[in-house]
Amino acid sequence: MKWGILLLLSMVGFLSCERRPPLTQTAPAPEIELADLSEEAWKRADSILHTFTLRQKVAQMFMPALYATGDYWTIRQAREYADSCIGGLILLKGDVSGARVIADTVRHLVKIAPFVAIDAEWGLAMRLVDAPEFPDNSSISESVDDQLMYDYGTELARECRILGINMVLGPVVDVSTPDSYMKRRSFGGNPARVADMAVAYARGLEDGCVISVAKHFPGHGSVTVDSHKKKGIIARSLNQMDSTDIYPFRQWIQNDLSGIMVGHLAVPSVDPEMLPAAVSKAVIGDLLRDDLGFKGLVLTDALNMKGAEGYGAADAIKAGADIVLAPLNTFEEIDSVIEKIQEGYISVGEIDTHVRRILFYKCLFEPGINKKVGKMGQKLSNPITDTISKRLIRKK
Repeated sequence: MKWGILLLLSMVGFLSCERRPPLTQTAPAPEIELADLSEEAWKRADSILHTFTLRQKVAQMFMPALYATGDYWTIRQAREYADSCIGGLILLKGDVSGARVIADTVRHLVKIAPFVAIDAEWGLAMRLVDAPEFPDNSSISESVDDQLMYDYGTELARECRILGINMVLGPVVDVSTPDSYMKRRSFGGNPARVADMAVAYARGLEDGCVISVAKHFPGHGSVTVDSHKKKGIIARSLNQMDSTDIYPFRQWIQNDLSGIMVGHLAVPSVDPEMLPAAVSKAVIGDLLRDDLGFKGLVLTDALNMKGAEGYGAADAIKAGADIVLAPLNTFEEIDSVIEKIQEGYISVGEIDTHVRRILFYKCLFEPGINKKVGKMGQKLSNPITDTISKRLIRKK
């Protein structure tokens, strides 16, 4: 454990909003030593962790979903989650004002800024009806270069910050096939191109102080079914997966990006029991953590999907997940995890490791440390937004 923490401390300096310059500029002398920034984040994470009860620690590992609306019942639910020390929220369909109200509500009720996430795989308009529009990933021109993808990421980060969103559940790094369910959401069928575009886009997000989350590990590109409806099966050998599906995730990890979402996919070449990857220790603990060396945040895909039917949050946490997304009943699942801890199925030490990592990323990205924060009243759309969107789209 000691050496794992030292290794992580050596690599996390990149996460400062100032950690990397735009791709075409020379890096200025940093005002703050990046190692000092990450060390301070670890110290704060430890300090906060020691104030939590067991229930509060477990709650930090959950991110339930809410529609991005500002009605009374939604805000009441957001307040209930915040009062319970929930780790964050996922915003579903709604509008810009609803997203901002929810983010502000939960932020003012907790001791450390929660994760406020959204599936903005191709911009906020994927979920928010009145947000600026960008082309879906399959419509992006083949001529697009890394610099434009980086600019796209920084622009999306600016929009997210205005609304109080600090995590994008994207990009999709699944390498698609002609009949793939992910075809529209994927950057294409070339693993190298998918990796390059995803990494450049994610660098832009994270340099703009928004956490990026690659999905859906270990790769949904060859699967034709929708995980919302049933569990998919990756019918490939590990060698085939390594050169296609896993390749973009390997590049992601080598570029020290923050989050990876694990899908509800059976991987018989990795896990003979064919558990959904999000609850499989062979996939998360052995392949992702040990073999690929990923030290960042591991999130499950939404546990309310049919692809995860029969499994709960405790299964995902035992397998190695840090954050459980959208369970069917958040408070019941928290109770279930606590029961599993009391039974000895999950140790308090395991919970502390997960929560410490969660708090570290929160401290590192929170507005108090990183000062590129949007202000109320700022406009989401501007000439830069329109220019980037036009340059991204494939001409017919």
